[in-house]
Amino acid sequence: MGKITFVPVGGLANRMRAVASAVMLAGKTKSELSIIWFRDWALNAPFYQLFKPVDREVACLRDASRLDYALLDRPRSKNFHFPLLFQKLLFKSCLYERSITPLCNRHFDFERWVKEGGCVYMASYTAFQLYDYAWISRLFVPVDEIMEEVENRCRNFSDAMIGVHIRRTDNLASIRQSPIELFYQKLDEKIKEDGKVAIYLATDSEEVKREMKERYGDRIFCSGKKADRGSLEGIREGITDMYTLARTQKIYGSFQSSFSDMAAQIGGVPLEILKL
Repeated sequence: MGKITFVPVGGLANRMRAVASAVMLAGKTKSELSIIWFRDWALNAPFYQLFKPVDREVACLRDASRLDYALLDRPRSKNFHFPLLFQKLLFKSCLYERSITPLCNRHFDFERWVKEGGCVYMASYTAFQLYDYAWISRLFVPVDEIMEEVENRCRNFSDAMIGVHIRRTDNLASIRQSPIELFYQKLDEKIKEDGKVAIYLATDSEEVKREMKERYGDRIFCSGKKADRGSLEGIREGITDMYTLARTQKIYGSFQSSFSDMAAQIGGVPLEILKL
């Protein structure tokens, strides 16, 4: 049996889809899967404070130790590429996050790579294997405190509750391709069709919350907390938003935002990306 050491990279949704892909790859190649969860600027929170433990029969997922940071983190200028020395000794082959998308575009055979390598290392922020969306809900079960808040927010949801995710801050593609006017246009249409429509808004912009409340008043439901992936509270709030969005009837999302896509996968609900 081979062994895959896998490091999910990036923000929350990116890590979730990457982990699901790794689980699929391990299953197809009958390999042991060890997943190491590192904290960094993109997601500064340990796994155990966000989600319940993953079934050990599926994968061994652990939060990174100090030794892991020294030996198994992705080699980069921040760590003077020191882990690369160890990884070349321990693993038959290594694939790092920047190479995954180009390899996918070339239809790289990841299964063959694992089978021939035996003991391999991989880091990714994107999906590189097709997976059943049901795996997301199986792998990522939020801790009780988060789910309690999700249930509280959904308690008064009607059958006419639609979800909106407007990504701002550092995502320039979303800002340019999914301006707020597109959401206004779509929501105005939905309200005209059904006067009972209500809107759950998830956004990383306090300005967007204010503008949407001014325009739609009591139709808007959103968190009063600020999203901040640099703090534990902010990240837990992001998960709460994601799993609440998943309970709506349909999601209108932002261009090139994996958050919108992941919420739709969790809930098995339709997703429409609004873009120019």
